[in-house]
Amino acid sequence: MINAAIVGLGLWGRNLVAHTQGKSPKIRFVAGCARSADKARAYGIEKGFPLSSDYAAILSDPTIDAVVLATPHSMHAEQVMQAARAGKHVYCEKPFALTRASAAQALQVCAERKVTLMVGYNWRFQPALQELRAMIDDGRLGKVLHVEGNFNGPSVYRYAKEHWRPSRDECPAGGMTGRGCHVVDAMIYLAGHIDSVYAMSKRQVLEHGLDDTTSMLFTFKGGATGYLGTVIATAEGWRLQVLGAKGWAEMGSVPHLTTWTLRRSYIDMPLETVEFPGVSTERAELEAFAEAIGEGRPLVNAAADLLNNSAVLDAIVRSTQGGGRVEVG
Repeated sequence: MINAAIVGLGLWGRNLVAHTQGKSPKIRFVAGCARSADKARAYGIEKGFPLSSDYAAILSDPTIDAVVLATPHSMHAEQVMQAARAGKHVYCEKPFALTRASAAQALQVCAERKVTLMVGYNWRFQPALQELRAMIDDGRLGKVLHVEGNFNGPSVYRYAKEHWRPSRDECPAGGMTGRGCHVVDAMIYLAGHIDSVYAMSKRQVLEHGLDDTTSMLFTFKGGATGYLGTVIATAEGWRLQVLGAKGWAEMGSVPHLTTWTLRRSYIDMPLETVEFPGVSTERAELEAFAEAIGEGRPLVNAAADLLNNSAVLDAIVRSTQGGGRVEVG
C-alpha cells in the first residue's frame, strides 16, 4: 500500500480522491495539501486525512511515499522537481509542463533522484483506446492515414476572473492546455510522434480570459496527418477518430470520463459498435503509479511521449503567435 499526499483539492483533486480512497488496495491518501487548508479541512476529515497548506512539510514527512499533484499548470514542473529532490515519488496531473524545456528538466531531476514519475493521461486506461491501438498493431485498420479529434465544453463560463484557470499564463492556446493535451497524448499513442504544427486560436465570446476556439493541424513522423479542435464556449463533448487504409474507428462520449463505446467500419464490411465493461480510469492510473513504485520502475509514461506532448504545446503557442507552420522540437 502506497501512502500518498494529495496536493491541490480543487474539483479534480477531489475527483482523484473520490475514485481511490477506501476503494484501492494499492494506494491511499494519508495527507492533503491545499492553498486554503481551512476551507478544505472538513473534506479531509471526511476522507480520513489531515490538511496542510505547507508543501514543504508534506515533502519532509517520512510517512508519505508519494505526492499526487492536482495543482495549477504553471506549478507542475517545479513541484515535481521539489518532490523528487525530497525523495518522493510523483504523480502529476496533465499537462506535465508548459514548455518542452521545463518537462525535460523535471524528467532529468526525477531520473537523478531515482523516483517514479507518472503524468495523468488517463485516456490510455480506456479499453476502447487500447482496442484501437491493437487494431493498428495487428493490421486491421491498415496504415494510419489521418487522426482527428475534438475536445469541447463550456469552460470559459465556469470560473470567475480571479480563478487560475481563465489565466492565459496558465492555459496558453485556450482549451488546448487543459483539454487538448489529452487528445494529443491519445494521438501520440496511436499514430506516433508529431513533427509539425499549424494552429489558430481566438477569443470570440467573452471580453476577458482565454481564447475559446483553437484549431490545429498536425503532421506525424510516420507520415499521417491530423486535426484537433478545442472549443471551450460550447456544450460538453469529445470525439477521436483514426482513419486507416483498411477502415476507420471512432470514439466519443459525454462526459469523457465514462467508459467509451467504439465504432468501427472496414472496407466492404458494415458498421460495428463495440461496448466495454465499465472502468474507473482515475483509479486505474493511480494504481498503475503505485505498481510502478513497487516494481522500482522510473516512469509509467514513456519519456519521449511526455517530451513530444510538451513540445507540441510549445509549437502550438508559437504558431498562434506567428501565424505559420512550426516544426516540433
